[in-house]
Amino acid sequence: MNKQEITVASKAVVQAYMETLMKGDMDVLRNFFAPDATWTLAGDLPVSGTWTGPDEILDEFVPAMVARLVPESMEFEFAGLIAEGERVLAEWNTRGLARAGGRYDQHCLAIFTVREGRITAVREYFDTLHAKTVVFA
Repeated sequence: MNKQEITVASKAVVQAYMETLMKGDMDVLRNFFAPDATWTLAGDLPVSGTWTGPDEILDEFVPAMVARLVPESMEFEFAGLIAEGERVLAEWNTRGLARAGGRYDQHCLAIFTVREGRITAVREYFDTLHAKTVVFA
């Protein structure tokens, strides 16, 4: 494949991943990740760091974050994608009520790396101070 074809294919994988995420289908999300995929969250939150493999990402990292929010209050708003080659920048908003009582309204960016139709790495960035004060208070 040439670079343009790789870009289109990578963007399609992340688009499908985001659509599945918005539906909340965690079992289907697992299939998007390569077995050794990594998800790195910047910052100094209790969930910051690098999580490896679909099981750690979806069974440990995601639940550790979501457990601090009221599930029925959670909303995701997908804002778009920008792609070049294997790298895709995804932008979305996460809103919800923290179990501690505060309103969580977070703008998220993540750089996905896609190889051979699977997500191999994600580096996520958001306002960790907001998360720390509202979600991890």
